[in-house]
Amino acid sequence: MKFLVEEMAVNLWNWAVTKRIDSVINDDEKAKLRHVACRLVCMCESSTASEEAIRRQILMTMKTGKTWVDIGNPTMADEFLLVAMSGLEQLYDNIMQKSSTDAHLMMQKSAVERDVFKVLSYQAESAIAQDDFERASTCVLRCKDMLMRLPKMIKYLHVLCYNFGVETYMLNKCEESAFWLSQSYDIGKIAHDSVEPEMLAKVLRLLATAYLDWDDTEYYDKALNAINLANKEHVNLGGFLLKMKILLKGETSNEELLEAIMEMLHFEMPLDFYLSIIKLLMDHKRDSFGFYVLKLICEHFKSSENIGIALLFHVDILIQKKEELLAKEKIEEIIIGHQTGRQLTIQAIGYLHDILWEKAAKSFQEQDYADALLWYCYSLKFYECDQRDLNLPKLKRNLASCYLRLEQFDKAKEAVAEAEQWDPGNFFTLFYIFKIAIIDGNSEKAWEAVIALDDLLANEETEEYDIVPDRSARVLLLNLAAKFALENGQQAAGEKALECVAKYSENLQEVITSLKCLFRFAFPKVCQMPESKDKAKEMDRLLTCLSTVLLKFTECFHGLPLTSDSMINEAHWFRKIAWNLAVQCSKDPARMREFFMLSYKLSQLCPWDEVILTSQKTCLLMASSLDLEQGRRASTPFEQTMLLNRALEQIHECRKIWNILKETGNFSNDPCETLLLLYEFEIKAKQNDPLLDNFLEPVWEQPDIESKTLETIASLAMELPAYYPYIALKALKRALLLHKMRNSTDVFQYSTCVHNLICLVVPDRVPNTELCPLEELWGYFEDALSFLNHNEGYPEMEILILMIKSWNTGIFMYGSGMFVSAEKWCGMGLRFLCHLGPIRRIYETQMTILYAGLVRALVFSNDPRFCEE
Repeated sequence: MKFLVEEMAVNLWNWAVTKRIDSVINDDEKAKLRHVACRLVCMCESSTASEEAIRRQILMTMKTGKTWVDIGNPTMADEFLLVAMSGLEQLYDNIMQKSSTDAHLMMQKSAVERDVFKVLSYQAESAIAQDDFERASTCVLRCKDMLMRLPKMIKYLHVLCYNFGVETYMLNKCEESAFWLSQSYDIGKIAHDSVEPEMLAKVLRLLATAYLDWDDTEYYDKALNAINLANKEHVNLGGFLLKMKILLKGETSNEELLEAIMEMLHFEMPLDFYLSIIKLLMDHKRDSFGFYVLKLICEHFKSSENIGIALLFHVDILIQKKEELLAKEKIEEIIIGHQTGRQLTIQAIGYLHDILWEKAAKSFQEQDYADALLWYCYSLKFYECDQRDLNLPKLKRNLASCYLRLEQFDKAKEAVAEAEQWDPGNFFTLFYIFKIAIIDGNSEKAWEAVIALDDLLANEETEEYDIVPDRSARVLLLNLAAKFALENGQQAAGEKALECVAKYSENLQEVITSLKCLFRFAFPKVCQMPESKDKAKEMDRLLTCLSTVLLKFTECFHGLPLTSDSMINEAHWFRKIAWNLAVQCSKDPARMREFFMLSYKLSQLCPWDEVILTSQKTCLLMASSLDLEQGRRASTPFEQTMLLNRALEQIHECRKIWNILKETGNFSNDPCETLLLLYEFEIKAKQNDPLLDNFLEPVWEQPDIESKTLETIASLAMELPAYYPYIALKALKRALLLHKMRNSTDVFQYSTCVHNLICLVVPDRVPNTELCPLEELWGYFEDALSFLNHNEGYPEMEILILMIKSWNTGIFMYGSGMFVSAEKWCGMGLRFLCHLGPIRRIYETQMTILYAGLVRALVFSNDPRFCEE
C-alpha cells in the first residue's frame, strides 16, 4: 500500500510538471499539485529511508517551497523549506558516515552545499515577503559565507540582494534597502568577472539614492562615496546627474561644483545632459553660477549644430527668471543669426516656438495683450522662412486674438484672412471669422460662419471615434460666440450659436443656460409673428431645442426623476415654455401636439404632486385630441391607424394619471373622465373594434352620465368610417329619457335630441323598421307632441322637421297600400302643423287637401286592405 501511494505521488508530480510545460495549469494550480504530491511522499518516508528517497524528498520539498514563495504564500513555503533543510542535514550525515574516496566525498558535499545555499536563499525570499528583515539577513549572510566554496552562485546572490534592495526602497525602508544594496555590491566585487561593471554602477546609484532619502545630512558622505564609486565603475548620465544632486544637497561651493562639471565635460556627454545640469543649478537658486556654466557650455558646443538648443535654453531660463529684456535681446540675436546663415535646426525651431508661445499665452492670460503680440511676432519671423508649417494658421489666429483685444480690427481681419487661406475648415478659424463678421455688422457672414461651425461639429460626431479631444473647448468657443453676437445686436447668429452649444455640450448646466437664454430672446418674437412659413420654421427650431434639453436631462439622470431642487426648477421652466409654445400653435395641430408631449415628458422628470399630475393629464388629453383631429383628416388608412393608435396609448396613460388624481382631491367639475370615454370610444368605433359593445356596457350603467355625453356617443357612432346605428339609437334613447327626468327641461337640448333620434330612425322618406319598430317610432312622435303641448319655445324649424318626417312616413305607407297607417301618420303631421307659426300657411292648404283626399279614399273604398288595422 505504501509503495502504491508513493508511486501515485510521483506520477502526480510528474503530471504537474508536464502540464505546466504545456501551459495547461497555472502557477497556483501547480503549487497545489506539488503540495499534495510532496505531502504524500513525506507520509511514505521512514527513519530508515534510502539515500535516493531522501534526495527525492529534498528535491520535492525545495521546489514546492519555492513555488509557494513565487505565488506569494511564504507561510506555506516555510514549512516545506524547513523539511528540505532537515533532509539536507540528514543526507550530509549519511555522506559523512560513508567510506569513500576524497574526490567523490568532496563532490557529494559540494552538491549538498549548493542545495543548502538554494534553500537559504528561498528562505530569505520568504522572510522578505513576511517583512522579517532579521531572518532574511541571517539567511543571506550564511549564503555569503558559502560563496568562496560556491563561486558560481555569486551573481545569483548579487542579483537577489539587489532585488531585495529595490523592493525595500519602493516601500520607503531606506535603512534596509541600503543594507541589501551594500551586500549586493560587496558580493558583486568578490570575483572580478562575476558581475558586469554596469550592474555594479546601477547598484551603487540606487544605494546613493537610498542614503540620501534615509537622511541626507548624516549619510551625505556615504551617498557621495557611493556615487563616486558608481561613476568609476561605469560612466553614466544618470550617475553624473545624481552626483550633482548630492553635491547641491550638501551646499557645496560653486568652485567644487565647477570642478565636478569640468570633469563631466571631458566625457563628451550630449548637450541635453549639460542643460539638465544647468536646470538643476537654477532650481537650487544658483542663478549666477548657472548662467556662468551655461556660457561655458555654449562655448564648449559652439561648433555643434545643436548650439541653437543651448541658446534657446538660455532664453527660456531668462524668461523663467523674469529677465524679459535680456531674453528679447537674445531672441533678436538668434533671429539675426538664423537669417544670416547660422540657421537653427528643425528641433531648435520647434523649441523656440514652444518658448515664445508659452510666454505669449501667459501674457495673454494676464491681459497684457501688447506683450503677447510681441512674443507671437517673434515667432512669426521664423515662420516667414517656411510658409508651409502647419502651425502658421494657428499663429495667425493667435495674432488675430491679440489684435481684437487691442481693437486693431483691420489687422485682426487680415490675420484671420491669412489663417483661412491656409486652414479654411478649422474650427478656431471659423470662430474668428464669425467674431469679425459680428464686429463688421455682417449678419450674413456671421450666419454662414456659425452654420459652418455647426456642420464641423456634426461631422466630427459621425467619425469613428466617440469623443473629440477638444470638444469642451470648442463648445466654450461657441458659448463665447453666442455671447459676443448677442452683445452686439446680432440676435439670429447668437441664437444659432446657443443652439449649437446645447446640441454639442456634455455639461447639462451649460445646455440649460444656453437654451434659457435662447428662449428668452426667441419666445416673445415667435409670439408676435403672424401665421407663416417663417413662424413654422421658428417653431420647429424651438421644438428641436426643447427636444435637446429633454435628451440631455434624460442622459444625465438616466430617465429617473430629478432630486436636486435647482434641476427640478429648471425642468419646470422648460415644461412651462413647451406648454406656452403649444398654446401659440392653435392653427397648427401637429406642432401643438409635439409641444404638449414635450411638456408632458419634461414634467415626468419632476416630483409628482397635484400640480404636475394635472399638467400631465391636460397635456395627454390635448395630445390625444389633436391626434384624433388629425386622424379624422388623414389622407391614407395607414396614417389614420398610426394616429389613432398613438392617441389610444396616450389615453390609457392619461387614465392612469386621472385615477391617481381622483384619489387626491375633488375633481367633480373636471371633464377629463368624459373626454377620455369619448376619445376612446371614437377610436374604437373608427377602428371597428369587435369589443366595442363590451367597452360600452359600463357606460350604459353609469347613473350620473350626462345626456350630452350620450348624444355625442350617438354622433360618433355614425361618423364615418364608423357605422353603429344601434349604439346611436340606444344612446339617444337614454339621453331622451334623461331629458324627461329633469325637473326643468331645456327645450332646445330636448329638441336637438329628438331631432337626432328621429333623423336616425327616419333617415329619409322611409323609416328604418329594422332599427326601430313603427310602434316605438310612433311613441317618439307622440312624446314630442306632448312636450309641445306643455312647453313653450320649441324651435319652429324642429317642429317643421317633425311634421315633415311624420307626413312623409304617412305618404310612404300610402304608397305601400297601407291606407289606415297612412291616415294615422299624416294625421300626426297635421297635429304638428297646428304648432307652426308664420310658415304654417305655406304647408297648410296643400296638406289639408291631401289629407281630405286620403280620408275620402279611406271611407268610400271597399278594398279589404282598408281593414288592416
